Amino acid sequence: MELIFAAAMCSVLVSILLKFCKANGFDALQMIAWNYAVASILSFFWFKPDLAHITLSDTPWWLIVVLGIILPSIFLALTKSLQTAGILKTEIAQRLSVVLSLLAAYLLFQEQFNLFKILGVMLGIGAVLCLLFSQATTSKQGQKGNGSAYLLSVWGGYALIDILLKYTTNLGLQFPVTLNLMFGCSFIFSMLYLVVTQTGWKLQNVWAGFALGCLNFANIALYVNAHMLFKDSPAVVFAGMNILVVLFGVVAGLLIFKEKFKILTALSLIFGLIGVICLALA
Repeated sequence: MELIFAAAMCSVLVSILLKFCKANGFDALQMIAWNYAVASILSFFWFKPDLAHITLSDTPWWLIVVLGIILPSIFLALTKSLQTAGILKTEIAQRLSVVLSLLAAYLLFQEQFNLFKILGVMLGIGAVLCLLFSQATTSKQGQKGNGSAYLLSVWGGYALIDILLKYTTNLGLQFPVTLNLMFGCSFIFSMLYLVVTQTGWKLQNVWAGFALGCLNFANIALYVNAHMLFKDSPAVVFAGMNILVVLFGVVAGLLIFKEKFKILTALSLIFGLIGVICLALA
């Protein structure tokens, strides 16, 4: 259980670091770019991917390129959501992206649904709607601008990444290989964009990116190890990770960033947690 706890803590620390750095004048995209450089190197040494058999003809490069563009884009949307909607709502939206992933699995991969999955999906959608209505109310009161679009981007974006990763697995590409290639592509595309836009480089963004990359990789590595340790109980890892991340996000939002806990946000939290438990039971 310590692995799940640590993975969830790293996930929330990524959000805390992004929100703190953005509020203090750091360049989010520079941080994200260096984050992928660090994550790619750490993934190579930790997972030891078999890169020797990668070929131009057999590797789905179009998919790797798409992931390489989407990953930093969604990371940037996550940063914007943290600033406008807050860490509490953003963590709930990110974790409930599993609802869209499951709907895609049903429509695209013919995955079977039972009563618990249907209930979990319905509760998840209800939770996201509560988040959006809560954020729309906040925006009308002139607080931090309209973060609804960024919340939707986080919700849909992380689901899209999950769907594409599942598709690469179905094509026969091993997870460690996919991870290394998409992290490498994300770094290259992020740097190209920064060079083309003639960004002002600062050393503080490099160090912040290194810290972000370490936390990002630790989150992935610990989560994978938890699945290996509890290979006969994947539902425990799934539910434990999602529930802990949401709860840690709530604590961080309330205690560190002094975010307001409104009725609609509370309903979203309750629906989301019950939905995750239903999906785990499924």
